[in-house]
Amino acid sequence: MSDGQARWSAVDDYITGLLVGPDPALDAALEVNARAGLPAIDVSPAQGKLLHLLARSIGARRILEIGTLGGYSTIWLARALPVDGRLITLEYSPVHAEVAASNIARADLDKVVEIRQGRALDALPGVADDIDEPFDLVFIDADKPSNADYFTWALRLTRPGSVIIVDNVVRGGRVLEADSDDAAVQGTRRFNEVLAAETRVSATEIQTVGSKGHDGFALAVVLEA
Repeated sequence: MSDGQARWSAVDDYITGLLVGPDPALDAALEVNARAGLPAIDVSPAQGKLLHLLARSIGARRILEIGTLGGYSTIWLARALPVDGRLITLEYSPVHAEVAASNIARADLDKVVEIRQGRALDALPGVADDIDEPFDLVFIDADKPSNADYFTWALRLTRPGSVIIVDNVVRGGRVLEADSDDAAVQGTRRFNEVLAAETRVSATEIQTVGSKGHDGFALAVVLEA
C-alpha cells in the first residue's frame, strides 16, 4: 500500500469514526460478504451515508439500484425511505443476491426491498412495466461496460427532479486513457460522453480518494422527462 493510499484510508477511518460510527446490521453485512467470498467493492461507510443523505434530502419514496452485490449500499438507501417506500435492486449473480437477501432481512428491510436476480438489461423492461410511478433516485453501480445503457434506462424510469448517481467514473484516473483496452474504462468513457450530450439532465462528476482508492461518481438531476 502506498503512503498516499494509507493516508486516504486513515482519513476515511477518521471520518467514519466521527460521523458514521458502528452499525450492527451494516457491519454484519460486510462481514458476511467477506465470508461468502464476495469482492470487497462495496461503497465505503462514508459513501454509503452520502447515498442515504442524498435520498433523504430529496424525500425519495421510490429507489432503483442497479448492482446489489451483498446489499450494503442497498441498506443505506432503503433506510432513507418512508414506511411506504419501495426499493428495487437488480443483481446478476445468484450467489450475491442470496447473500444480499440475508443481509437485508437482518437489517429488517426485506418488506421495503425487492431483489430481482438476473441480467439487469433483461430485467429493466419488467421494472418499467411493474412500477406505477417513476423512481426518485437511481443508483448505478454494476458492470461498467453497460453504464451508458443503464443511464438511458434510468432516464426512462425517472421524472423531473429525480437524481441519478453513477459510481466509479474515474477509475484511478484511467478514464483519461482513450486507447485503453480495459472494457470498464471504455464503458465509463462511453457513459461520460452520453452524459455530456444529454440535455435532459444537469450533471457533474466528483473525484474521490479514500479507502477505495482514487475514483469518483457522477451526479445528475433530471430536468425533463
